[in-house]
Amino acid sequence: MKFFKYLFITIIFWGISSECLAQVEKDSLRILFVGNSYTFVSNMPHLVSLISDSTKVKLVTSKSTAGGASLSDHWNGEKGLKTKEAISNGKYDIVVLQGHSMETIEEKEEFLSYSKKLSDLVKASGAKPYLYVTWARQKVPQYQETITEIYKQASEQNDCGLIMVGEAWKLARTLRPDIQLFMLDGSHQSDLGAFLTACVFVGDFSGEVPVNLPTNYSITDMNGEQVVLFWEDALDIIFCRKVASEFINSTD
Repeated sequence: MKFFKYLFITIIFWGISSECLAQVEKDSLRILFVGNSYTFVSNMPHLVSLISDSTKVKLVTSKSTAGGASLSDHWNGEKGLKTKEAISNGKYDIVVLQGHSMETIEEKEEFLSYSKKLSDLVKASGAKPYLYVTWARQKVPQYQETITEIYKQASEQNDCGLIMVGEAWKLARTLRPDIQLFMLDGSHQSDLGAFLTACVFVGDFSGEVPVNLPTNYSITDMNGEQVVLFWEDALDIIFCRKVASEFINSTD
């Protein structure tokens, strides 16, 4: 009798453990960000992962980036990039593709061609490709319509998801023209711009933007020292959260 009782308890325990493990696996996504400084400035992928700690889905992020990189640079291994190898060998759930900020304006056909090559590679690896719709530079807001349209075209051609970051920035700047999303160069994201961008990604990938977000985020480096990645005003955090919430599942 003791043997059967032990066997029964073991089976129940294993069933619960297996269910728990399946839940952990189900509730996490491995994401590779492919892009340039519009991805890596202000530690945006790190922020995505840290913000996701407050959601039901943990987003585990990595990146393959280089300053000024276009999609063709990623495909051809320029600038020291090994993006194709990372996609093929990384066992990611999602790969986010981000072109050069002016690529859709100045090199439309090249952008469409390499977004297809990379999207096909992502699918072959078993991951889902997403396109990161970037923002227009501060002095040329009229470019946003073209940027968004070309990304939409690439999405339709390649059956990719779309993360509408540029449109979120447009809404934020319409509601609050004074908001400081740009660095002084009028091109790259400030810390607050990176935070809004990260919130859009978290909202789309997890299905929610957490209500009570902290005003600061930090990580611990290899020496055990705390490194602050982000610290902003609480009202700006609330504002960015509300804007990002408008774009949850916007491509479904």
